[in-house]
Amino acid sequence: MSKKRRRFIAGLVVLLCVASAFPSLAQTAPRPRHHAPPPRYARPYIEIRPRRLLYRRCVDWLELQHRPSGTVLYPQYHCWWVTG
Repeated sequence: MSKKRRRFIAGLVVLLCVASAFPSLAQTAPRPRHHAPPPRYARPYIEIRPRRLLYRRCVDWLELQHRPSGTVLYPQYHCWWVTG
C-alpha cells in the first residue's frame, strides 16, 4: 500500500471518529421537538325524548319446519311498538 493511500485512510478514520464524537455536527437540519396536538372529537351520543309513552309488544310461537334431516319445531318471534 502506498503512503498516499495510508494517509487517506487515516484521514477518513479521524473524520469518522470526530463525527461520532459530536453528533450535532453530523446533523444538517434540526428536528422539530414538538408535535401537533391530536384533534378533539366530540363523543357521539344518542338522545331519546319520547313524546308519547311507547312500549314493545311481542308475540312468540313455535312453527313446524320441514328440513332434509326431518321436521323440526322452530321458535318464531315478532315485536312491534305500541303507544299506551
